[in-house]
Amino acid sequence: MAGINDVAKRAGVSISTVSNVLNKNKFVSEELVQRVNQAVRELEYTANPIAQKMKFKHTKTIGVISADLCGLFYPYILKGIYSAFNSKGYRLIVMDTEGINNNVGSIKKLRDSVTSLVKDRVDGIVFSSTIPEEMEADIINDVMKLSVSAKSTAFVCVEKDMSGFGIDSVYANSEAGADIATTHLIDAGCRRIGHITGPYYFTVAQDRIAGFKNAIKRAGLDIDDGRMIANGDYTHKSGYLAMKELLHKMPNLDGVFSANDQMAVGAMKAIFEAGKRIPEDIKVIGYDDVFVASVLEPSLSTIHVQKHAMGKKAAELLIGQIENNAAPGSAVELDSKLVIRRSTVRDAPEDWILVDW
Repeated sequence: MAGINDVAKRAGVSISTVSNVLNKNKFVSEELVQRVNQAVRELEYTANPIAQKMKFKHTKTIGVISADLCGLFYPYILKGIYSAFNSKGYRLIVMDTEGINNNVGSIKKLRDSVTSLVKDRVDGIVFSSTIPEEMEADIINDVMKLSVSAKSTAFVCVEKDMSGFGIDSVYANSEAGADIATTHLIDAGCRRIGHITGPYYFTVAQDRIAGFKNAIKRAGLDIDDGRMIANGDYTHKSGYLAMKELLHKMPNLDGVFSANDQMAVGAMKAIFEAGKRIPEDIKVIGYDDVFVASVLEPSLSTIHVQKHAMGKKAAELLIGQIENNAAPGSAVELDSKLVIRRSTVRDAPEDWILVDW
């Protein structure tokens, strides 16, 4: 295999001239550029990427650690991340901690993923955390130590505010969004409302439980956790099983708030199997506004989260740290909004989301 020495010899120039031509970091006359490029073609020379990583400060490589790549939510964020980094010439290495399935396992996978990415000398890491709040300080401290073991690695967290640990964060206010969703059910006439939660160890899931309870209390309705709340794990199967549980505990239930749209799909199936109508007998609202929400029958009312914008903003913050030495620790809260469809209001207009298919 030809090396840079061979290229320099064939072109009749110095090794530094070859390097300047290939990396475009210094002016070289057009004549020498042509000679070097001709030698590269003749020798079929390819630069060694490992050697380049060792020589230059930045590798133009970014790590992305997702909590659930197979879910309907994270691909939107990944698309936003990719759109920002691709335009800047970065490449992505994507890893999945499978956080919705096993919290203990996902924490180990987070550590292992960071270790692997740091060894690969990535410039920065965008991650989604499933770390329980009581464990955050210890685990984030461990992760940050890993990041400086080889070189300083920039971090940005999505979905959760970790700015208190000096980590740039982009997130939506889940408690406020859950309050809005539950209030919509109340305004639509519901008085016996159930809630299907996300995994209990997700801070986001706890925030949505809090928002649900805030709205219930403000309306003067009774709260009974044992009857009104059923646990899910963000999958459609868990939504189906949780809805069956709620229907058993609350036979006269007239509204349900699901912590994400995917579980709402399963909940709607359970409602139809029970011989109930949506929205006449039970009104259903989800969270996230993924594409499937608009094409269900009836279409699903939900809370729209700026998923693509979340990923894009996270990438922009990371680029700021990498290229401009921006100080980390920013907290960017994105607005969420209520989207009313036919699962809560029978004559709501259709609004198929086809662009995301």
